[in-house]
Amino acid sequence: MAAVRDNKNQNRFELDVEGAVAFANYRLTPAAVIITHTETPYALRGRGVASELVRGALELIRADGRKVVAACGFVADYLRNNPEFADLA
Repeated sequence: MAAVRDNKNQNRFELDVEGAVAFANYRLTPAAVIITHTETPYALRGRGVASELVRGALELIRADGRKVVAACGFVADYLRNNPEFADLA
């Protein structure tokens, strides 16, 4: 699977899979990244693509020294189920 990238022009993290793009929209504040929505193309659902996308996004956010605010239910669930990212909340 490709690496997650930060598309700063569209304010979203993206992951290319089989010619399609899964993405997570965000808004920036001075200290945090607010992830507002995640979307996986229908044909890719149920295969862990969204989890891979969120994991990559969280790693980019951590590397940037920011915190994350989960304004999206999927991201909130991911954070709850992956305590290794608790430092970002």
